[in-house]
Amino acid sequence: MEAWITEIMDRFGYFGVGFLIAIENLFPPIPSEVILTFGGFMTARTSMTVVGVIIAATLGSVIGAVILYYIGAWLNAERLERIVARWGHILRLKPEDVRKADAWFDRYGPWAVLLCRLVPLVRSLISIPAGMSGMSFPLFLLLTTIGSLIWNTVLVSVGASVGESWETIVGYMDIYSNIAYALIALGVLAGAFWFYRSRRKAGR
Repeated sequence: MEAWITEIMDRFGYFGVGFLIAIENLFPPIPSEVILTFGGFMTARTSMTVVGVIIAATLGSVIGAVILYYIGAWLNAERLERIVARWGHILRLKPEDVRKADAWFDRYGPWAVLLCRLVPLVRSLISIPAGMSGMSFPLFLLLTTIGSLIWNTVLVSVGASVGESWETIVGYMDIYSNIAYALIALGVLAGAFWFYRSRRKAGR
């Protein structure tokens, strides 16, 4: 996959950077770390600039996030409640659980959107609950742009500074990603445990 990514960027420059980052937002397993650090490295051997790569990457990030936001808006809380009402018994979910999650996002959503843009995997997926909760689109767009700009600036700048050693940075980012994935998994397990435990207590 890395060879395919670097080939596209080598051939299409800024457009390739934006396109790949937009695709990365829609398909999180594609590593943005490779795209961004290699994009930074390319500024030393092509006519591309660090600022140009950052702008192209941020535009791609926003485009991908907006697509996911509108997917979430289509799969709104009301529609999800109807799905849960019909099939939720399989996972012991009830429509009121959807309402609680929606209320939580209404309260903490802006912070979640901003901070999650700095976390692998969820940096893309956070756009879906933002759309589902009906979060203000201008606010979503602003926070997504800020978070994406920070993430892209750091990795592109690092890639530009280390030059030929950009792959070493990707290795370090893989460690960061694996730690993040482990923490996410633990958080999901802890949340599921708390949820089912509270549900059992309520049923007594």
